[in-house]
Amino acid sequence: MVQKFLTPPPTIIIIFFVLQCMWKCKQCTAVESSRPGLLKHYRLKHRHYTCSRRYPCPYLTCQCTFKTWNSLCIHLSRVHKTHASQEQIPLSTFSCPVCTCSDLASEREFFLHHNTHLRSNETVQCVFIGCSFETNIYATFQSHKNRKHNSHSVKDFKPGIVKTARDFDDLQEHVLEDDNTCTVDETVSVHHSSDSVELDLSKIIENNFAAALLKLEHVSHVPATVVNEFLEELHFLHTSASVPLSINSIHDVLHSHNIIVDKAVIQEIAAAASSSTPLFKAISKGGLLSSDYLRKKYYKDNFHVVEPIEYILDFKENRTYQYIPILQSLQQILQSREVVDDIVQNHNGQQHSGGIKEYRTFKDGKIYRENSFFSVDDLRLSLSLYVD
Repeated sequence: MVQKFLTPPPTIIIIFFVLQCMWKCKQCTAVESSRPGLLKHYRLKHRHYTCSRRYPCPYLTCQCTFKTWNSLCIHLSRVHKTHASQEQIPLSTFSCPVCTCSDLASEREFFLHHNTHLRSNETVQCVFIGCSFETNIYATFQSHKNRKHNSHSVKDFKPGIVKTARDFDDLQEHVLEDDNTCTVDETVSVHHSSDSVELDLSKIIENNFAAALLKLEHVSHVPATVVNEFLEELHFLHTSASVPLSINSIHDVLHSHNIIVDKAVIQEIAAAASSSTPLFKAISKGGLLSSDYLRKKYYKDNFHVVEPIEYILDFKENRTYQYIPILQSLQQILQSREVVDDIVQNHNGQQHSGGIKEYRTFKDGKIYRENSFFSVDDLRLSLSLYVD
């Protein structure tokens, strides 16, 4: 196939000097070259975000979190519309204004400790500048904080609560130098972790889509037959509409670059691009997520499902019960770094409870406190079992 330019290609290439700030992930060591790149990293790499584990604002000086992705996008457009770079923040520690507890390592740990005073019916004042609100009711304080101070940073706390120290390991600007000229490709993600590897984007997209289907079936309780119908309709729309639309788009792009290509070649490119997407492969006939049976197999192979064990109580009466192994379940759960971080932060918040002597949970009882296993300062996990 002959390819030609309608006009002679340019012979002079101008290289612009680009100085670009890097964007650091709040959850891992990854660093991206732009805010859209960091947001894409959050959705692909940290898909554990749900209503109970909120999306963090990507700006280092902003402590806001959000239940939904759409809420985060609205926050960025309203609050950080004019912010061109990820602002650096000094390392911060928090001190309780009610008691002598200090050196709380994070805002989350600070509020975990602060809430212990409210649960003990102690009257506390609002911790933000310019606010004289006070209450001794936990729910009232949380409602006030969400309504009046939902968007805040560490600079909004009253004096004496936040102590900062300059972080000498702040990210520095990265520039590729070559004969006094520098270029940085905004589409390239930069990772500074020593053990970072090239992620298989196709596998990540496939896993995220499978996780979304798993939530539909086992969290929202959408029947498998309905999910099958949805995937069949999605496959039909993809095959019937995406290729013709892609042909027009490819033709327009080539034409804008003064390139003429046969229509048959454009159709072949469009068909190849359409059929090579991870979603299309997964929902096509025989695909990994195309049927209820294949989806269950995929969940077991990729999401570390702990299978229940069935015990037969009475074979003649067909009486059985199923048991999910506790230790195996804990091993799977504790493999998540995010879960472990939450457990450690909650433990630290409880350790800094200010020596309150009131009985709040069974952990405050004499038998629990004198137990040789749980009475030590080291973190211990206690499991509460119940009969439904």
